[in-house]
Amino acid sequence: MKRFLSLVLFVMMSVLVNAQYMYDGSGHQIGRTSGEYYYDGSGHQIGRTSGDYLYDGTGHQIGRFSGDYIYDGHGHQVGRIQGNYLYDGYGHLLGRLDGDYVYDASGHMIGRASGLRRKQVLVYFYFFM
Repeated sequence: MKRFLSLVLFVMMSVLVNAQYMYDGSGHQIGRTSGEYYYDGSGHQIGRTSGDYLYDGTGHQIGRFSGDYIYDGHGHQVGRIQGNYLYDGYGHLLGRLDGDYVYDASGHMIGRASGLRRKQVLVYFYFFM
């Protein structure tokens, strides 16, 4: 579920040049983005994007976006985005975005993105959490 939220959040955002930060529900910094690159809380590169394609830290393709749909590295649909709501590949609600905050399906805040765009947040939560 968290992997889906990560992807969905990241996909809907455009890439920024300056570093932006991700926090968990407790307010601890869990990572950052810099341009198309993603880093964990320790500063290790854990992935990158190129257009609509997502790669892990070793360069293997792990997913892609096509419109409102999210696919894993094997081409299987694993989610979709409808407005601010995130769904898994079966149509079950996983969570939603509200400003800088990310909520799970139960309405509990699970994270916050400081200055990230929607697509970046989706990618980070879906693939790297």
